[in-house]
Amino acid sequence: MSTTLKTLAIASAVATSVAGMTTTATAASKEKCYGVSLAGQNDCAAGPGTTCAGTSVTDYQGNAWTLVDAGTCEEIDLPEMADGSDRSGSLEPLERDLPA
Repeated sequence: MSTTLKTLAIASAVATSVAGMTTTATAASKEKCYGVSLAGQNDCAAGPGTTCAGTSVTDYQGNAWTLVDAGTCEEIDLPEMADGSDRSGSLEPLERDLPA
């Protein structure tokens, strides 16, 4: 194998390795955020009677999560609850906005 071909093979392997690390870092920079998705737009865990992604039935359902950028969950701008109190996302399931 020529030196040029060997160099090209090594450069390709390094580029593939770096791309793999970037993908892993991007996936690792996400976290589950409960209570921020609209009905039918959750990523998973929508409580009893649901199966998984897209199965929440209530906007901002407290036991349904969506993947968001790490560190942003509790800062997402959400509308106030019906009683006028603030609504925010959580890293743990919530007992609010659950289906009747």
